Amino acid sequence: MSSLMPQCQQLQAQVESILQLLQQEAALRSQDITSVQVSLDKAISPKFEIVFAGAFSAGKSMLINALLERELLYSAEGHATGTECKIEYAPVDSERVVLTFLSEAEIQEQAVFLCQQLGFNTVENIHKQDVVDLLHQGCTAIIQQEGGENKSERAKQAKALILLLEGYVANKERINSFNNATYSMEQFNFTNLKEAAGYARRGSNSAVLKRIEYYCYHPLLEDGNVIIDTPGIDAPVKKDAQLAYAKIQHPDTSAVVCVLKTASAGDMIKEETELLETMRENAGIRDRVFYIFNRIDETWYYNQLRQRLEDLINSQFRDTTRVYKTSGLLGFYGSQIKQTTRLDRFGLDSIFAESVKGLDGKEETPQFVNEFNRYCVASGKLSPSQFRISLHNYETSNHNYVRILSEQGTPLINQLIQDSGIEEFRTSITRYLTEEKRPQLFKNLADDLEDICIKLKKHYQSVQIDLDSQPREIESMKEYELQRLNQQLQQVGREFNQHINDEVNKIINNNCEDFETDFRQLQSRMIRRLDELLDTFSVADAYRRATLSHPRNATAPLLAVLVEAFYYLANELEDIFVESCQQVVANLFQQIMEKIRKAEYYRQLYRLLGNDGGIEVQVKVIEERVSQSLISAARVECDRFVRESPRFYNEGTFSIYQFRQVLEQTSHSYGAESIVEAEPAIRQLLKLDFEPKVSDTIRKSFRQTINQTIKTQLLPMGGKQADEILQQYTQARVYLEKTLQQEAEEKIANNQRLLSQVGGKIEEYNTAVAGINGCLQAMQLYEHLLPIIGEEEV
Repeated sequence: MSSLMPQCQQLQAQVESILQLLQQEAALRSQDITSVQVSLDKAISPKFEIVFAGAFSAGKSMLINALLERELLYSAEGHATGTECKIEYAPVDSERVVLTFLSEAEIQEQAVFLCQQLGFNTVENIHKQDVVDLLHQGCTAIIQQEGGENKSERAKQAKALILLLEGYVANKERINSFNNATYSMEQFNFTNLKEAAGYARRGSNSAVLKRIEYYCYHPLLEDGNVIIDTPGIDAPVKKDAQLAYAKIQHPDTSAVVCVLKTASAGDMIKEETELLETMRENAGIRDRVFYIFNRIDETWYYNQLRQRLEDLINSQFRDTTRVYKTSGLLGFYGSQIKQTTRLDRFGLDSIFAESVKGLDGKEETPQFVNEFNRYCVASGKLSPSQFRISLHNYETSNHNYVRILSEQGTPLINQLIQDSGIEEFRTSITRYLTEEKRPQLFKNLADDLEDICIKLKKHYQSVQIDLDSQPREIESMKEYELQRLNQQLQQVGREFNQHINDEVNKIINNNCEDFETDFRQLQSRMIRRLDELLDTFSVADAYRRATLSHPRNATAPLLAVLVEAFYYLANELEDIFVESCQQVVANLFQQIMEKIRKAEYYRQLYRLLGNDGGIEVQVKVIEERVSQSLISAARVECDRFVRESPRFYNEGTFSIYQFRQVLEQTSHSYGAESIVEAEPAIRQLLKLDFEPKVSDTIRKSFRQTINQTIKTQLLPMGGKQADEILQQYTQARVYLEKTLQQEAEEKIANNQRLLSQVGGKIEEYNTAVAGINGCLQAMQLYEHLLPIIGEEEV
């Protein structure tokens, strides 16, 4: 865009000043400033890029030609390239074109793709003339078979391959193997834009160009407006389609002209729906979208198409006023033939000279001529009383075209242009770009800034009110602090109690990672210890203990050995269980105490009392209680291990089967040998009983015991200690009075410093806002001025 108005020269610095003030306030730092940054970039950017996007053959290039009323871009039905065209403003005497060519590798890739579509063998090397000639012959044959280059999709692809190969051969010396070569029009010895555009517009040349940059004179392009023409979003070559989407998502894109094929296709294709979604994701576009339903002339001949289009607009586009129905073909060439006469057959010998030439020497009919004749007799747009037109079957289409224009003249052309909808679209987008664009960009910026400014204003006022409400004399400050003491002690107690509640809640809900790690460690130690005991269990030692208990007997039954085993395993497990519980409790309370010491309320408590108000002592007391409770619970759990589990003797279980096998094995003699020899089987029997019991304890029942114990001990302590802290008001007052003199002096000085800082921030804020408002006023956006913080408000 052209340079900013004098009142807006410092706009960027002023907006950034407000954003910096926002970042300085911790309470406001989370505010999203993305929209402000995007709006600022758009408001001060020297360029305003308008991207024309749509499907392949939607008529984007023709629409741009019609908009600018000059034939700049190549447009041919069925011909799709990956060319991105950019059109910028230049004075009349400085018009120029910059051309960037595809690399040989890129041309090779396109040629391979088209050959695959046409069923040709893969092209290995396009710089061999015999390969090019062979492909040219094959494409020509396909076009003849199909009845013309525009008669079928296959014929269009064959024509595209011909143009690609012709363009490569004609420009071979300008094309690099892997890099994209760029040339100015002077390097082609072109003297003006018309010659350069004519070269770039030629189908074969256009086919091998990657990017075309036009710098031309047109009022629409003033004020930094840049028109971008992109490849089709459904282009045959996937990377060309990706180029279009990338441009839509690019932050430099400021507006989009969305050219849709619905008028001729009857509905939106999948890629068009994706295009609309992609546009909505780009914050830089906002509502700056123009929806163009091109080829509207198709609906003139088919009522069903017309009704489907109206239904679509009413259902999906009812919330926007920027909807236009156009025929780029009729509108553009309608404006062009106004400059022609019967002498050049109304453009057949000038504008359409290239397309009139046929392959076999016969005169072809340009697409516009066919559509013009159709419009005259079948569109229903022309008043029979004003235009009496007929087509003669004995005349060719070109002859009918010349005769009709000779008879009807300029009134018919003017009516054609009006019906094409191009004038309405041109008028609308011109009004937007020349009158509405700048105010809207600054309005968006102001609207995005408003929320930030309101929050800053309220924040500063709140801080000032709070600081002003505090005493400014030392004695008053001391009295003020002493009056607040009871409230502060109460707050500390509440925060401590809440902290304890939060910690207990984390433990109960398995959200305390440190505690979970310790409890998993307890489980692992129990499982490992049981495995160790079973692996090292000695039947001989158990047998010895059984006989020692009964000195009158020289032998012992299997059941006596099992009894000794049960007592031995249960007692050994109890030792490790108790030790693990003690470690879990010690770690838990150490972690809780560390968190308490780091809490702000703990620091505040020391400031008010000079100590922690008995918190640490109480936590130690509760730790001991929890530890003793869990030790007792652990001993009870392990004492129960002495009893066999009910399922041990259940009929049909493996344990009873194993028991009978061991009993049978040990009953054949009365000595210790038979029982000792059955040691592996006895160990297995013990494992069958103990593993489920231990697993149930450590995985199910005991965790609930721990949770309940911690909850019943810690929660009451939190509330009780909060009350205890509040009861220490007298001690706190005595302690606080000793340090209050110095603290009051420091606080008053700090308040004055904070007031001065807030005043400076308010001054900086007002300076920035005043500058921004000056810019908005220059734009006549009086309803969007940002709030100033007045002296009476602070």
